Amino acid sequence: MAVQDGDWRAGLKGTGRLISSGARDLATGLVDLLLPPMAHDSREATASMGLSPDFWSRIVFLEDPVCDGCSAPFDIEEAAFAQGRCLVCQQLPFAFERARAACVYDEASRPLILRFKHGDHQPLAALFARWVGRAAAPLLAGADAIVPVPLHRSRLLSRRFNQAAEIARPLARQARLDYLPDALVRVSATATQGGKSARGRRLNVKKAFAVTEAGRRRIKGRRILLIDDVFTTGATAEACARALMAAGARAVDLAVVARVRTARDLAK
Repeated sequence: MAVQDGDWRAGLKGTGRLISSGARDLATGLVDLLLPPMAHDSREATASMGLSPDFWSRIVFLEDPVCDGCSAPFDIEEAAFAQGRCLVCQQLPFAFERARAACVYDEASRPLILRFKHGDHQPLAALFARWVGRAAAPLLAGADAIVPVPLHRSRLLSRRFNQAAEIARPLARQARLDYLPDALVRVSATATQGGKSARGRRLNVKKAFAVTEAGRRRIKGRRILLIDDVFTTGATAEACARALMAAGARAVDLAVVARVRTARDLAK
């Protein structure tokens, strides 16, 4: 069978790409063998997604059954009677419709998240995006676009990057969803949420967020997946979801790297 000139050239180019790719993979493998990548959470060499074996043994990843409304973990007996939502979410639902968290925010996960958030360790963003992508797969399947929780410009200048955006960007790319980093803005330089009660957190961020005019056109009628690093009381995500819904979003879901173990306290 005759080989056309175009087929021969295409085959040659394809072979060249394979050789080049193989050479890069071989070089990377040799470098990793001689200089193993260091764990993000320690100075120990690791081949396990950048985390030491000790970390993997301590992290508490959230698996079903969890509350569909806030991602609080159920025990098996609770799940049988919860009908998908915890008692708090049944009585006092958030403005966002559904939520998922990759792991529990505790003494194991906290140092790694704080190293990313305040220690400028940005290589962790890709790892956290994979975690969130796995935990929030049902939410990603129904989403039209991804929006990160924004930082106020003053905090962005001091921190130099928005941790939620660094997670949201690769997640949107992996899920092939629109990434809208400028749709939602933080208009108030609020005090830190740390140390505040649930009520204090809600009041602190009540009017802190707004949708831009360009963002309004891009979110109207669409289901938005909101991305943040940590879910504590849900006050920040609630304020963001209300702003997005008021601007015309059809629905808002929430996905985070970690959440505190306990659900909201009705008394606060």
